[in-house]
Amino acid sequence: MMNDNFIQVNTEACKRCGQCVNICRGTLVMGNSGPEIAEDLCIECGHCVAVCPNGALNNTRTPLKNQVLIQRDLLINSEIAATFLRGRRSIRSFSSKAVERELIKKLLDIARFAPTACNSQGISYHVIDNKEFLHRISSVIADWTEEAIKSGPLKNSPWVHNTANTISQYRNSGKDTILRDAPCLIIATAKTEQFSLGRDNTHFSFSYVQLYAPTLGLGSCWSGLFEYCATDKYQPLLSLLEIPQNRVITGGLLIGYPVYHFQRLVDREPLQVTWQ
Repeated sequence: MMNDNFIQVNTEACKRCGQCVNICRGTLVMGNSGPEIAEDLCIECGHCVAVCPNGALNNTRTPLKNQVLIQRDLLINSEIAATFLRGRRSIRSFSSKAVERELIKKLLDIARFAPTACNSQGISYHVIDNKEFLHRISSVIADWTEEAIKSGPLKNSPWVHNTANTISQYRNSGKDTILRDAPCLIIATAKTEQFSLGRDNTHFSFSYVQLYAPTLGLGSCWSGLFEYCATDKYQPLLSLLEIPQNRVITGGLLIGYPVYHFQRLVDREPLQVTWQ
């Protein structure tokens, strides 16, 4: 076994096929005995280890022992994938049943595999599953929304009428039209100085959560008003949540068991595409 810093090559197993070098973004070159480090540009994506057909390469930053062989019989075809993707729905009617924390952990364990810019990752999650506390959050968001509609960031929103109606229902009926009476709210956070990057990464990771949730019998819905309120740095909300000073909220997702189950795939606007 040859050891060159973080790249280790089993020279007996290596066939010098070049796949690891070709798939790398600049760290590896092919040497006389196999792949070698040309320059440390590694972002720890694990491509070099994952692509090797002979398991001959190990990157100690993304160890071979932690990678799992792909079972081809578990891969889905395009028709099943299309139905699966089109079948995702935003859930706005949740059962009062609490979501087991083990299921939330399974969801978030999948979320960490979502793509992130330059493999930056860096997203942490704060989960709230206390119903009374969730109602307090809704109340704070309602206060902010009323202010934001009058003179804040929602004043000129194209959805201002719908938003005002949401708050009106909340005030008049007591129904939680803000967090939808969901039993669980997942809050994503990133480093304060990486808000823009963290927000993009959050959207990727939450997309994974949304797609995986139905396989566990769960539903999900983006919490837009929560995200707008947090992004506006509304102090009553931030004080309530006690997010660390070095972290910033980058998104919120509602999770719970759906009351209703959809029977059809809904259509969307026609595809718009240009070619050049």
